Amino acid sequence: MASADLLTSPQEKALRRKLCLMMFLQIFIWGAWFELGFDYIPSLGFESWQNTLIFGAFNIGALVALFFSTQFADRKFSAEKFLAVSHLIGGAAILGLFFLHPGPGEKAEFLPFFLLMLLHSIFYVPTISITNSIAFANLKDPAREFGPVRVWGTIGWIVASWPFIFILVDWQKVPSMGDVGFSQWLESVLGTSKKGAEAYAAERYIFLVAGLASFVLAAISPFLPHTPPKPVAAGEDSLAWVKAAKLLKHPFVAVLFLVTFIDAAVHQSFFYWTASFLKSDEVGIPANWVTPVMKIGQIAEILTMLILGYVLKTLGWRMTMIFGILGHSARFAVFAFYPHEVAAILINALHGICYAFFFATVYIFVDEFFPKDVRSSAQGLFNVLILGLAPFAANVACGELGTIYTVGGKLHYSIIFIYSMSAGLLAALILLLFFHPPKSKLPDVSLSTAEEDAPPVA
Repeated sequence: MASADLLTSPQEKALRRKLCLMMFLQIFIWGAWFELGFDYIPSLGFESWQNTLIFGAFNIGALVALFFSTQFADRKFSAEKFLAVSHLIGGAAILGLFFLHPGPGEKAEFLPFFLLMLLHSIFYVPTISITNSIAFANLKDPAREFGPVRVWGTIGWIVASWPFIFILVDWQKVPSMGDVGFSQWLESVLGTSKKGAEAYAAERYIFLVAGLASFVLAAISPFLPHTPPKPVAAGEDSLAWVKAAKLLKHPFVAVLFLVTFIDAAVHQSFFYWTASFLKSDEVGIPANWVTPVMKIGQIAEILTMLILGYVLKTLGWRMTMIFGILGHSARFAVFAFYPHEVAAILINALHGICYAFFFATVYIFVDEFFPKDVRSSAQGLFNVLILGLAPFAANVACGELGTIYTVGGKLHYSIIFIYSMSAGLLAALILLLFFHPPKSKLPDVSLSTAEEDAPPVA
């Protein structure tokens, strides 16, 4: 049955629209602050270890998601209500960061900033798994339909950068429209960016935009499709994450867990360095165009997500994931060996392959193979790597590499990018040699017969 035929009634079309809007806002919130945050937060005068802790707050949120939040949603709380409460509290916390910008020549206070970022992360990060679970629970054929729904999250990430094209404009240098006409005025707007301290001061609006979007999602969450909890059955583990973790005893799950850790660390290193790299003298992109350039990858991701179901059916799990990992290595190879403006811009299109072919595929794989009553916690188990342990390890490693390879006040990006490129190649090789998923699913902690519509195995 073609995916276009799956949703035909007005009720089903309305359901899909709600899920698409949910995904749009969910990822918009993240995309509004995450990329520029790695450029803005170090400008506040924190010590190196304090920056690491602030960035690590997001990773702590992933751990809380595994051990409490998704467990709570799986067993005790309807997912849509959990989403509403989480975005209300998380939105208020990240909005508070907007007001903590220090005055000229001053340093920001670490503790209030860290605690607000931690509060936001604890409530936001679990909702990434919860929104996936809501979508999977309400789609008839997730392997085919999840991509077109999740692509609206990608659109949200892209749209989140648009306000900053104008927020970061140096308006004092833009002539009046009445003096030069609209065309020349618009050209001046798009080509005049704030620099230095003025640019950093304007970047704090990332938190205002993210906070307002959180409130909107909190308001619409009660109107999402009801996704009730799944009470524990007799003889089952009362902790959903414990049952999900038991599946690591299967070699193919353990191998995927390891590869996900490596690839997520490589992925995080992209966000850690790219904004400052694009603004550096090596590339020279104006500050107000940095996030739109980084968003080129998400535009490509839209097309990739739309064909993800076909690629899975054609290539299978393993080869699809390998291509996703190799996309990271190719991008870092260009950054390291050919750091010119046009190449550094265009190579970001590979992000579509990096995300859809690996991370989105991992989420679909978990939905296919893990028991229905612990899928939120199973998603959270992998999110511990994708959003928690691996990014935290990458933040620490990138901080150390930045110290080692800064000579005479200049950061040698090319050497640093070789580390990320090599790690991606290692992850792809491990997956190629050791990842051999069976054709059966995991309805419990043991294997069983697969359904006929499962994607083929590489």
